[in-house]
Amino acid sequence: MPAGTLVLGAGPTTSATARALGLDVVECTATDPTALAVEVAAALGAPGPSGGAADELGPEHPSRRADIAGSAFLRAARGERPERTPVWFMRQAGRSLPEYRAAREGTTMLESCLTPALAAELTLQPVRRYGVDAAILYSDIMAPLGLAGVGVDIVPGVGPVLDRPVRTEADVDALPALTDEALEPIREAVRLAVAELGATPLIGFAGAPYTVASYLVEGGPSRGHERTRALMHERPEVFARLLDRVAELDIAFLRAQVLAGASAVQLFDSWVGELAEDDYLAHVQPASGRVLRAMGRLGVPRIHFGTGTAALLRAMRDAGADVMGVARDLTLSRADELLGGATPLQGNLDPALLSGPLADLDAALARILEEGRRAPAHIVNLAHGVPKDADPQVLARIVDAVHAGPHRKEGH
Repeated sequence: MPAGTLVLGAGPTTSATARALGLDVVECTATDPTALAVEVAAALGAPGPSGGAADELGPEHPSRRADIAGSAFLRAARGERPERTPVWFMRQAGRSLPEYRAAREGTTMLESCLTPALAAELTLQPVRRYGVDAAILYSDIMAPLGLAGVGVDIVPGVGPVLDRPVRTEADVDALPALTDEALEPIREAVRLAVAELGATPLIGFAGAPYTVASYLVEGGPSRGHERTRALMHERPEVFARLLDRVAELDIAFLRAQVLAGASAVQLFDSWVGELAEDDYLAHVQPASGRVLRAMGRLGVPRIHFGTGTAALLRAMRDAGADVMGVARDLTLSRADELLGGATPLQGNLDPALLSGPLADLDAALARILEEGRRAPAHIVNLAHGVPKDADPQVLARIVDAVHAGPHRKEGH
């Protein structure tokens, strides 16, 4: 098959096999002939059957602007080698800043996520302070549930707590849908942030179906998620329906962010690393793949990240990710090897090093940068979120060191 030939895949297994052969894959999810024709037309850059443009974003979308499209972050996410290695910090990146604490005073976590002006301000703070190469929308994995009307609170020092766990078929059927009107605070937060970000791209954010479902089933934080895994094995059809419902929430939530101006997305799967690969493939990958493929049809880069996922890295990539986030259980070199040297990597500085000797931090960062230069492309990040007590000067030191290079140029 000639180089550059596009392969249209119809599921994770087919797509994974095609990728292993070095082919460029676009996953299709529709089964209805008309809907499938729309997907194929979009992949080929042709008008759909209705005669309209298949591109939902349009030429005015921030990701189509030359300065954002050519940013270091988006170039690396597309597998290119920009002039400098990009760096950003995931998950409420500014939460160790004094200005963050001042802005959030008197508001709950969910209130701060769903108040557009405040969410935009908290999104911008790390960019102003550190000069990172991308911003991530200030949000939480529980935000779509709250917007849909599910009773949930993020209790300080505890985490998400549900009013009523979801453990039966009736409970799943009773989950409310996320309406378009309910998403307006998210769209407005994105618009406000993008208006201030200039040439810095914004990343949309959501929790992956398994992690969000685990909170729904457990009713709150859990060490082992025994109820979640029991439901997965004892009532697989109910578990599948639950993950499909969460995937619908994720797709609506992420679409709202992208259509309002986000130029990439990250799907964050905190707890999926506790699963064996066969359980992941059978019970989890289909729902995650549904979310990632839906974002792929919008044409924005998709980052997938989970903790403790060394054994799942390839399977998570094959769900439909363009960039794989790497946690601290793998070196970047090993991650690159597992992924066949074909996938841009993100990560993976251990957050624990932020509070240790600077010499240890500098040595670890130098190793990460060196290993990243051997990958197809590399975006520097932590191996998890920013700790609440992280020293802002240490985070600034990381950004300065990454931007100072050296960097691998395209073709080297």
